[in-house]
Amino acid sequence: MPTRTLLALLTTLAAAAPAAAGLTSAQKCEKAAANALATCLQRVAKASRRCYLDTGHACPPGDTSVAKALGTLAGTVQKKCASAADVQGAGYGALMTPTSLAARLGESCAGEPATLAARSFGGPQAAVLAGATPDVHECLDTASDEAAKLIVATVKGDNGCIARAHAGRTCDTAKTADKIARARTKAAAKIDDACPPSGDQALDKLIGLGTSLYLARADEQARCAVATANGDAGPLALGCGPRPEVAIPARGQWVQVTLDESVWGTRCGDGSPYAFWIRLAPDGSPPERVVIDLAGGGACIFESQCTGLPPSLFMATDDPAPSGGYMSLDPSISPFTEWTHIYLPYCTQDVHFGGGLTSTFPSITVHRFGAVNLRATMRYLRDVLWPTLDATSADGWRPDRLQVVFAGESAGGFGVNYNYHYLLDDLRWIHTTAVPDSGIAVGAGVMALGGLVQGTDSPFGWGVRPFEAPYCLDSDCAVGPILQTSSVPRLKATPEQQFLNVSNQVDATQTSTTLFPDLASWTNALRQAYCDTRGMTGIRYFLPASSTPIHTLLRSDTRYTTLLAGGIAVREWINGALANPDDVHDEVDEGTIVTDVPGVNPFPCTLGSP
Repeated sequence: MPTRTLLALLTTLAAAAPAAAGLTSAQKCEKAAANALATCLQRVAKASRRCYLDTGHACPPGDTSVAKALGTLAGTVQKKCASAADVQGAGYGALMTPTSLAARLGESCAGEPATLAARSFGGPQAAVLAGATPDVHECLDTASDEAAKLIVATVKGDNGCIARAHAGRTCDTAKTADKIARARTKAAAKIDDACPPSGDQALDKLIGLGTSLYLARADEQARCAVATANGDAGPLALGCGPRPEVAIPARGQWVQVTLDESVWGTRCGDGSPYAFWIRLAPDGSPPERVVIDLAGGGACIFESQCTGLPPSLFMATDDPAPSGGYMSLDPSISPFTEWTHIYLPYCTQDVHFGGGLTSTFPSITVHRFGAVNLRATMRYLRDVLWPTLDATSADGWRPDRLQVVFAGESAGGFGVNYNYHYLLDDLRWIHTTAVPDSGIAVGAGVMALGGLVQGTDSPFGWGVRPFEAPYCLDSDCAVGPILQTSSVPRLKATPEQQFLNVSNQVDATQTSTTLFPDLASWTNALRQAYCDTRGMTGIRYFLPASSTPIHTLLRSDTRYTTLLAGGIAVREWINGALANPDDVHDEVDEGTIVTDVPGVNPFPCTLGSP
């Protein structure tokens, strides 16, 4: 071959050679780690699906297929990311090491399939699979398989685009998005074929989510997996993880955040923007300890109820930062002063559970976006904590590192009941304790509310079904004890996973808002609910017996620190539950209510945890 021809050929081959040859060790680390997570997700999702479909349960600890996939992931990271300098240089975190990066990716590899399985099969306990007909079994099999394939395809496509950009090559974001959109369309067609939308095995009838929304939730998971896999997700806009539009507030100071509806989908009852308050833990305190407060404020269902409320109950930007009780910054009152605080104002009159529909009455319009607002706030919190932990912790961002108290008063207590599963199963904040205060949610009025707001017809439908726990979709799941009982099989997966129900036994507000005719009727219903759920896994009660009507305990300095049940205050009871979550006992008093409130019956069971 002539020398000139040979040189030309070598020049052409060199130009066509992969740019990876010129990558830095940090870039090679990032590329290998990202690809390893995609491969691991594919393998673990397949194993997880098979375990659920074959046994009705998640894969047992130490499952061979899962362990092998996680081991391969860890081995790849340790080999390709030779030093902490490589990991940190790739942008994963200022203190992260190859070992902690492997652990972080391992959580994502095991966790994303677990989230998908919970959504697909009726919670971690696979309630929908239990007793499923062959047609339903096939539907759920197809849906979970196609969603897993979409997640993996998205992660691989996005990873490839990021890797090209980081290597100095062109990342065609539009082309990447189009390819993923085609994969989504293909997945939707296969799911609809196995789960006919007009039939009894329609996906929304089985798990509360239609095909489009089901795949959209899978897409959200994929974007977070990409953000986890890469130290720097540029040039992609993932909507998950560190990014300029999620500002990191100063430590130890209350900051109000107003969410842009065009980005977050949020809205208040009067159409104004939704806003919440955040206070990152002070310098020197772990930011991953979080206390969340959902504000109360009743609920309006019918036009006459809504028109009688002050305008302030339909907007959030005018709410001040919270104070009092467990949200106090006085350490003599609250043990949470060094924790990260999140306060969610209440502006939708839908007990923090509206799915984004609008109640259009002749004289007033009310936008029901409670669950949308709450979940957007939780995602914003995630994306604030992500870079904060990456900068301050060797573990970096990991959802399983958070310790969360998820609490609310009155309507906020209802909201805690209805949204708890989202924190546990979707966000994977697995060390979260739910504390509904004065949101017992008992009675026929609550059950009727559940049936009314599940629908989509204005003005009464709130569209809550896609936001409900997939293991409790009937209208009576609006009733607190029924929902909590349905949650029992998925509680205590970690010691912290439990409901700590807090309420006085005489409560005029709960009596009226849940449509009981008198105090005695509501108190009797509360006492019966306690006895019906007493001793169930993950359900505990703090029920003082003051004969004076009292509504809410957590946000009052006096009631939080001095109102007693079983000889202790609610502050000490919750503190004990956090310190030793496997040793929580009911604190419930009989008191003198039977004498003081005519018509109240004694508890129909023995008091205290069995």
